[in-house]
Amino acid sequence: MRAALSPYIQIARPDHWFKNVFMLPGIVLAFFFQPSLLGVGSVLCIAAGVAAACLVASSNYVLNEILDAEKDKFHPEKKSRPIPSGRVHVPAAYAEWLGLAAAGLAIGFAINPPFGLMALLLWVAGTLYNVPPIRLKDHAYTDVLSESVNNPIRLGMGWYATGCCVLPPLSIILAYWMFGAFLMAMKRYAEFRRIGDPARAAQYRQSFAYYNEERLIESIFFYGSFFGMLSGFFLARYHVEVILATPIVAYAMAYYMHLGFKSDSPVQRPESLFHNRKLTALVLIAFVACVVLLAVEIPAFQKLIRASPLEP
Repeated sequence: MRAALSPYIQIARPDHWFKNVFMLPGIVLAFFFQPSLLGVGSVLCIAAGVAAACLVASSNYVLNEILDAEKDKFHPEKKSRPIPSGRVHVPAAYAEWLGLAAAGLAIGFAINPPFGLMALLLWVAGTLYNVPPIRLKDHAYTDVLSESVNNPIRLGMGWYATGCCVLPPLSIILAYWMFGAFLMAMKRYAEFRRIGDPARAAQYRQSFAYYNEERLIESIFFYGSFFGMLSGFFLARYHVEVILATPIVAYAMAYYMHLGFKSDSPVQRPESLFHNRKLTALVLIAFVACVVLLAVEIPAFQKLIRASPLEP
C-alpha cells in the first residue's frame, strides 16, 4: 500500500509546501497596518490558511505533473518523475487534482470569503498556467509572469488569513510580483544552461525556443529593477525606515544570482534551496531586519530621507 501511494504523494509535491512561506509578508503587513488583529483567533485562522494553501498548491502541482509528463521526458532529471516513468494511473491523478482543490477551497472559504477567493485565484492561476490552449507556461515571459503571480496571491492569502478585510497596497502587490518574477527568471536561466542544448531545451519547455542566455539575463535585470522601484515607492509612502534594510536584501538577491550562474545550479530546484546555509541565513537576516524596522520610527532618518534639496 505504501509503495502504491508513494507516487501519488510525490506528484502532490509536499516538499514544495515551504513556498507558502511567501504568505508571511502578507501576515506581517496586515498586523503592521492593523495591530488589533493579532490574537488567538487570527493565529488559528493563519494555521488553517497555510493548510488550505498547501492543498490548493498541491492540486496545481498534480495538474502540472499530468500535463508536463511528455515534455518531462526530455529533461535530464524530470524524466524520472512518477508519471513519465509510468508509476501513476493518470485518471486517478486527475481525481487527486480535483480532490485536493476541493479540500483546500472548502477550508479557504470557511476562514473567510476574501481568503477563499484568493485560494480560488491561486487554483485558477495554476490552471491557466498549465492547461491548453491557453497554457501560459509555453510562451516567453508569460511563463515567468504567470508562475510568479503566485507570489502576490500568497501575500493576499496571508493578509486575509489575519482577518484583515481591506485591500493591501497595490505598490507592495506589484513589487512582490516582480520579486517572484526575478526569482523565476533566474530559475529559467539555470535550467536553460543545465540542459545545454537549445533544441532539446525547446522540447522540454516551449518558451525556451525563444529564450537565450542574453534575453534571460535582460529579463532578470528588468524584474529586479522593477521590484526595487516599486518597493521603494511603498516604503517611502508607508514606513521609510525599512529602506535601511535594502543593502542586505540586495545582497541576498545578488547571492541568489551567484548561485544561478553555477553549473547545475541549485536554483533549478527551489524546494532544496533551504539547504544552502548562506542563502538561508541572508534571507532570514533580511526578513528580520525588515520586521524590526517596521516596528520602529527614526525621526532623524525620516527628516534626512525626505529633506528638500533646497533646504540648508
